Amino acid sequence: MTILVTGASGHVGANLVRALLAQGRTTRALVHLDRKPLDGVDVEIAEGDICDPVSLRNAFQDVDVVYHLAAHISILGGEWSKFESVNVIGTQNVVEACLQSGVHRLVHFSSIHAMSQECTNFSDGRPVLLAESQQDLPYDRSKAAAEREVYKGIEKGLDAIIINPTAIIGPHDYRPSHFGEALLRLANGKVPALIDSGFDWVDVRDVSEAAIRAEERAPTGSRYVLSGHWISLCDLAALIEQITGVSAPRLVCPLWLARIAAPIVTAIDRFIGKRPLYTSASLRILQSQRNISCQKATQELEYHPRPLQETIIDTLRWFEETGQLSRPLRDVSL
Repeated sequence: MTILVTGASGHVGANLVRALLAQGRTTRALVHLDRKPLDGVDVEIAEGDICDPVSLRNAFQDVDVVYHLAAHISILGGEWSKFESVNVIGTQNVVEACLQSGVHRLVHFSSIHAMSQECTNFSDGRPVLLAESQQDLPYDRSKAAAEREVYKGIEKGLDAIIINPTAIIGPHDYRPSHFGEALLRLANGKVPALIDSGFDWVDVRDVSEAAIRAEERAPTGSRYVLSGHWISLCDLAALIEQITGVSAPRLVCPLWLARIAAPIVTAIDRFIGKRPLYTSASLRILQSQRNISCQKATQELEYHPRPLQETIIDTLRWFEETGQLSRPLRDVSL
């Protein structure tokens, strides 16, 4: 059995490929541009671009299972055309390639953000209201539209399931991700102020393991919300201070003030060539509901997210090993 992972060089992809190989499974990594996260990994590499259906023909040949992770992720505004071409049309191309190649199962990685902010409860066991309003963020709408493409494939006979993780953090975060960079800046003392809000964080390794179990046992059309632990940014910074010894920011900005300042901060970051983290979109994310339930995943996939402290320690330790921390970590026991 051959497994194909799209987006294999991304944060989740790098962890998922390693998890599949650890099980002794034949794995093929679809790579568009960046191979560095897979350096030294004994995996078959297939070059391709989900936006180019022709390039997918060889990559999907003799493939039994596809994990579709490739996506454009951004917390900046005004990128709908990119979101549409990669997240929506790219997923459409993957679904069609699965149908044409006789793929037995598609595991589609969506996001908690595919669900509308109007939801009062994000749960894998309740009816889902997908993001489709113009008031929803462009990224959210693109992930919701991608899910609709998967369901169209199911109607045509494709065996597919959907995974909806929350904010993913963990090791092998090479680029790094937005959330990984936020941890790095806190650990390196480069965050001047915090925002009075928080989010649900989940370990990338727990997400990968749950996705593999879902591939093996979930009924067609199933959806699984993979949440972890909600924590405020203030408590997260305090935890990082405990691990690193770097003082957490003492200034805490109320959310209403952060919303006013966000466009200015974003413009300054872009002007000086710094990757913006506090944007109007990211503040919308921090206003998300806390009521995120993974009960279905727990019952059907034996999903039990590890303690957040373990995730933070392991993530920062990986950043330390790759030379991205300004000072060594303390010897912190769990």
